[in-house]
Amino acid sequence: MQLPATFRALSNTNFRLWVLAAFVSNIGTWLQRTAQDWIVISELSDHNAAAVGVVVFLQFIPQIILLPITGWAADRIDRRRLLLGTQIAMALLAFILGVLAISGIIELWHVYACALGLGIVAAFDAPARHAFVSDVVSEKEVPNAVSLNSMSFHSARLIGPAIAGILIAAVGAGWVFVINVATFGPLLIALYLLGQRTLIGKEGKTETSQKTGFLDGFRYLNQHREMIVVLGMVAMITALAMNFPVYLSAMTVQVFAGHAGQYGLLISMMAIGSIAGALITASRQQPTLGFLVCLPAGVAISSAILAFAPSFLTFALMMSVLGFSIQLLTISSFTFIQLSTVKMYRGRVMAIALATMLGSTALGAPLVGWIADTFGARWSIGISSLSALLAFSVGQVYYRRYYLAKLASQAASTQEP
Repeated sequence: MQLPATFRALSNTNFRLWVLAAFVSNIGTWLQRTAQDWIVISELSDHNAAAVGVVVFLQFIPQIILLPITGWAADRIDRRRLLLGTQIAMALLAFILGVLAISGIIELWHVYACALGLGIVAAFDAPARHAFVSDVVSEKEVPNAVSLNSMSFHSARLIGPAIAGILIAAVGAGWVFVINVATFGPLLIALYLLGQRTLIGKEGKTETSQKTGFLDGFRYLNQHREMIVVLGMVAMITALAMNFPVYLSAMTVQVFAGHAGQYGLLISMMAIGSIAGALITASRQQPTLGFLVCLPAGVAISSAILAFAPSFLTFALMMSVLGFSIQLLTISSFTFIQLSTVKMYRGRVMAIALATMLGSTALGAPLVGWIADTFGARWSIGISSLSALLAFSVGQVYYRRYYLAKLASQAASTQEP
């Protein structure tokens, strides 16, 4: 039976194995993230959003600091074996955090330390995981596979936080961390089984790619300025709008006087929009730059409306709109960059792209937390609307003044005898 075009990459047996196992692991990831943020703001600090911001900062800043080696590792080290190592390390960190919480001796600095450790491991895991998708499927399936891979992550975000809210109330955050350890099992098994099969991407690792260095990724980007503009737009938006653990936890406890279940519900509502955004991108071919530079407007509008939402119900419904806007932008941007990059540079370029997104999130997290504590949680969301508006303006100026002129020049040169 032929699958619909939106799910065409699932006809690939290897990708189907990968994405299903990743889905289970992603549920565990969202279990841990929800429990971690909640225990910080509700138990280990005095409803301090800045403390959550520090956790996010420590978890994502290694993406920038370790950039010189993470992209190189994703291109040079066997990605499957690298992922096996990172997944085992992540499971160990989750277990340590769980033991500390269950024993009742956990302190805020313990969460900070584990968040930093997780960030270091994730700095190697993320570029390898994104590039590994192109090892599993053919080049023509990459746009669809990237979208479905992201949809798996955000489908898990729909389920994981809601389950976490229930489990935190029933058994405590510590056991949520321990349960997360078990969810690494299916992905480790899948990576082992994929090692027994021939992966498409192994054919693309040539001797030339082995000899290129880390800086070649930056040189490649410098030759493709449109990708730099896309990364700039992503950075301006993710620095503030992607720090939802900070502003959602602040809104839950400061504005709505809510509990862990409500916090989990808000993340799940955002996931609904994210899944819709992933489905849209999965049904499209390679996104164009003209399409990408319009997307920040959606983030700007939805953030502004969300900041003024009068009730918890209205706020929760608008979270799905914001999730849709952000997901459409990030997946389309990453697909555009991945398909615009030749395979020998893909690991390094994707590492730069991920460092841009997650690094800007890390740098923005303390600022978002400070704004929430100083001016109110609503301001921490409203500021992201201004940032998205700036990204929209930058994208439009580049596209209309430079990119269209470049295309016109190229078209004229090809018509000359």
